[in-house]
Amino acid sequence: MRGKFITLEGQDGAGKSTNLSVIEQTLLKAGKPVLVTREPGGTQLGEKIRELVLNSDDSQFGDTAELLLIFAARAEHIESVIEPALKNGTWVLCDRFTDATYAYQGGGRGIDQSRIKTLENFVQNGLHPDLTFLLDVPVEVGNQRAGQRSDPDRFEMQENEFKNGVRNCYLNRSKAEPSRFKIIDASEELDIVKQSIEIALKAYLKTT
Repeated sequence: MRGKFITLEGQDGAGKSTNLSVIEQTLLKAGKPVLVTREPGGTQLGEKIRELVLNSDDSQFGDTAELLLIFAARAEHIESVIEPALKNGTWVLCDRFTDATYAYQGGGRGIDQSRIKTLENFVQNGLHPDLTFLLDVPVEVGNQRAGQRSDPDRFEMQENEFKNGVRNCYLNRSKAEPSRFKIIDASEELDIVKQSIEIALKAYLKTT
């Protein structure tokens, strides 16, 4: 039986790294074999592209090049990691996927979403997440949390206009696909956020 594909999305400072393990542990307790991965990344090539995209100066390449780099990493990730695991019956848990591209490169950078859709269709060959958790947090709260970390990446250093574009795009996508998205209020206390994730995931598990 093919595994399920679960993704975790959210703006910077939403607490994705902290809550990724909550999803993983809940799945493991339910007896599901789990592979945890991330985007950009997940492969040797993907990690090199991640370093380039997150830590370069904005002047080093343009928005279109950034978009193509991300989809290049995604193509390798899907072919080498995600699809083989799913076919083997493993549940794949991915820290960000194509929704992040629509949010950051579309909502943030302003790239026409039809261009992103064209690349999505070409690269993914019909692959889409079965379930997506969206950790939503106001930009001001995300800024405060992200500011507590050292060495912010180039997306964390963007202006609020960019970040609000990211958030709004995420929310619009969740409204367009309510059956796939589970929106979690990440501005709540960590224990409450974890509990919300566990409740939503256990409800999903009952349907599979």
